[in-house]
Amino acid sequence: MPTPSLAALPIRRLTPRDLTACADLSEDRGWPREEHKWQFLLTAGKGYGIDDPTGGLVSACVVTDYGPRDRPDLGAIGMVLVAERHARQGVGRRLMRHVVSVMGTTPLTLHATPNGQALYEELGFKVIGRAEMLRGHFRADTSGPSVATRAATAEDLNAIVRLDEEVFGTDRTHIITRLPAFTDRLRVAEKNGRIIGYAGAWPNMDTQVVGPLIARDTETAKALIASLAAHTDRPLRTDIDVRHEELLNWAKEHGLASVAFNSVMTYGISELPGDWTRRFAPVTVAAG
Repeated sequence: MPTPSLAALPIRRLTPRDLTACADLSEDRGWPREEHKWQFLLTAGKGYGIDDPTGGLVSACVVTDYGPRDRPDLGAIGMVLVAERHARQGVGRRLMRHVVSVMGTTPLTLHATPNGQALYEELGFKVIGRAEMLRGHFRADTSGPSVATRAATAEDLNAIVRLDEEVFGTDRTHIITRLPAFTDRLRVAEKNGRIIGYAGAWPNMDTQVVGPLIARDTETAKALIASLAAHTDRPLRTDIDVRHEELLNWAKEHGLASVAFNSVMTYGISELPGDWTRRFAPVTVAAG
């Protein structure tokens, strides 16, 4: 039988059962398999993909909704991948158009690599900022942190959810409640018995990714990063909003080096909701 054209292959919803196929697709494009992250995204978000008649996936992406289930305030798009053998044939454009159509009037955001930015601009996304990826072994200060931190407990979750919604600008309960299982470490910063920041570190291949990172101010963000670094021998990786220059400079002084820049883009809104001054790093760039 003749092989169907790429344009005729249906787009379907992915499920956690597609984890291996998604990881295979990442590997096909030279990315790490990132099965832990794929599992999180396919469970917390909505995956879309195109099956390859010869096996595996032609293309895939994940959308993570935030806010009310029936009328989301925001959708974050990530992990947009096309198999190497099908690259540069319009597959990614078709999948993205489908996602934009399915999301209707819901505002969208994504982190674009330099290679992908032109496609997203063609679809109507606008650059509103940048994030800098850092990676390296953290070198601790000899002096202790100026802000107290501790391991988060189950009793902290409600306070973390409230703080996160205030800073992020919409409800992320379905993400926050998954963090204890997703992260290796989840820590909070406190002052006078009140939580003023929180951060997680989760495993991604040979690194520990710091994210999310929500903090009252830069000193609190520093203390949370240092406390997470103290509990791992792995290199840290994180993606910090470039407007947080003081934190970026501090992280570089403590052993992390710049790896890449991504453009933060939106569709349907000119700015992200919430308070960027307290939002330092995403859970993962794939989920905003």
